[in-house]
Amino acid sequence: MNRSIEQYCLFWVDLNPTKGAEINKTRPCVVISPSEMNEYLRTVMIAPVTSRGREGYPTRIRITVGDVNGWIVLDQLRTIDKARLYENIGKLNSEDILKVKSTIKEMLVD
Repeated sequence: MNRSIEQYCLFWVDLNPTKGAEINKTRPCVVISPSEMNEYLRTVMIAPVTSRGREGYPTRIRITVGDVNGWIVLDQLRTIDKARLYENIGKLNSEDILKVKSTIKEMLVD
């Protein structure tokens, strides 16, 4: 895959097969890994997006990008092969990017 995969872009991603409580099926996902990493590695880090709301969950961020309305599920971060990526469907706005960064920092750093 030679196309550019930028951080905070949304792609349709085939997440199957999965096990247990992992989010499955083909769905929008946000690329979390930095663009510089995505250029050189065969894998990318993603966060799935679900349409099922979880108001009040501190690890879920409400977004609207194009036709996609849903919640970024930051408690289901995973690394996938680029072959799972399909169509690029947009990019998060700056406000949502700040929410994602802040939530990840709170989850994993602070």
